Amino acid sequence: MSLSTHVLDATSGRPAAGLTVRWESRGDGGWTEAQAGETDDDGRLRGWQPGAGVHRLVFDTGAWFARTGTAGFYPEVAVTFEVTAPDQHYHVPLLLSPFAYSTYRGS
Repeated sequence: MSLSTHVLDATSGRPAAGLTVRWESRGDGGWTEAQAGETDDDGRLRGWQPGAGVHRLVFDTGAWFARTGTAGFYPEVAVTFEVTAPDQHYHVPLLLSPFAYSTYRGS
C-alpha cells in the first residue's frame, strides 16, 4: 500500500511546490503524526506507507499562501479518509485556491 498527494494551485495553474503536508493516523487516543514532508517542484509528495484505518493529510496552506504573498481563507486543509484495502495505492490530490479547495480519490 502506498499513499501520495498532488497539490495544484488553481489560481496560477501551477503545482504548489514547497507546501508542508502532515500524514496523521487515528487511534484509540486520537490523532498521531506519522510523517511530514513538503511537496516537490511538481507539487507531489509520495512514498508514504499507511496501513488499514482512518488517516488524514493536513496541508499547511496558511504558511504556503503567506510565503507566496497571497491572502488565503483556510490556514490549513485536513482531508480525512479511510484505507480499507491496504494492498491498493491511495492518491489524495488537492486543488487549491485562496478561497476554495477540492479533493478526490485519485489513482
